[in-house]
Amino acid sequence: MKRRLIVILTIITITAALVTPVNAENPVKQQLLVDQARIIFKSFMIDKNMAWFREHMHKAKGFLIIPELLQGAWFIGGSGGRGVLVVKDKTTGDWSQPAFYTIGSLSIGIQFGGEKSEIIMMVFTQKGLNRLYSSSFKLGGDASIAVGPVGGGAKADVMADFVSFVRSKGAFAGMSIEGAILNANYDWNEAYYGKKVSPLGIVEKKLVSNPGSAELRKTIQNSLN
Repeated sequence: MKRRLIVILTIITITAALVTPVNAENPVKQQLLVDQARIIFKSFMIDKNMAWFREHMHKAKGFLIIPELLQGAWFIGGSGGRGVLVVKDKTTGDWSQPAFYTIGSLSIGIQFGGEKSEIIMMVFTQKGLNRLYSSSFKLGGDASIAVGPVGGGAKADVMADFVSFVRSKGAFAGMSIEGAILNANYDWNEAYYGKKVSPLGIVEKKLVSNPGSAELRKTIQNSLN
């Protein structure tokens, strides 16, 4: 009887080990952000006001896509959001796995209500990429940023480390995000890839990958063809 009980307990233990996943945490929030970034990028590409963006996107070294920046407060205004960085390989032309970031700022003034914005930042210089590979930096302080030209006939010659396009309620308002703080989101990187990894490790060293990013990278690649 005792031996039979031991056998039954052993079988239960083995069965439980087989059906219990090794990593019970599924990076749902991170994958949702990646999917949102793909949708926002596609919507920018078909926007009639994005002629300058489309004409110059082949010059960009990378894109930082922030699907949702939340703004607004009562007298003390702030903004915050999350985004992903994808970078073009200089040799192959392929687009990197996404690295996760947070963006935030604080402004003092008379502000009421709230607003949501969608942002795509084009990275034009190696200096801009190097700043993104650091843990934290301020836009406009550590790297220059310019507001992207919008409209069907936009022909301005813009020179900056970053060129940003901000869309609120479906319209490009020409809002500057200079002074905002960008931080590498190491916790989200770890959640998405299952190990601790820096933006440089993701983008340049290619230490990790997640098949969930394939559609985002494919969308950007196809847009350049």
